[in-house]
Amino acid sequence: MPVVHKSTIRRARQSVKRHDRNRATLGALKSIVKKVQAAVAEKKVEDAKVSLRQATSALGKAVTKGVMKPNTASRRIPSHPRLSSQPRPLGLS
Repeated sequence: MPVVHKSTIRRARQSVKRHDRNRATLGALKSIVKKVQAAVAEKKVEDAKVSLRQATSALGKAVTKGVMKPNTASRRIPSHPRLSSQPRPLGLS
């Protein structure tokens, strides 16, 4: 029978807690992004602006907490304003 150290048991327990916390954060983040997409689809400009601000903030917080890598957030943040119904210059759609 292998020797199981106390520290190994502790690390496994911490890993489960972190996994649950990270999944909850990512789930909340996805729901905020879906709220932005729904507001844009329904052409609710004010709701879209507010939701967009919340989504950008949530992405930044996810990076700060280590849930998401910085490059992933950097890639996702600019994609959300593209969803808005604001006219864009040619070539930037």
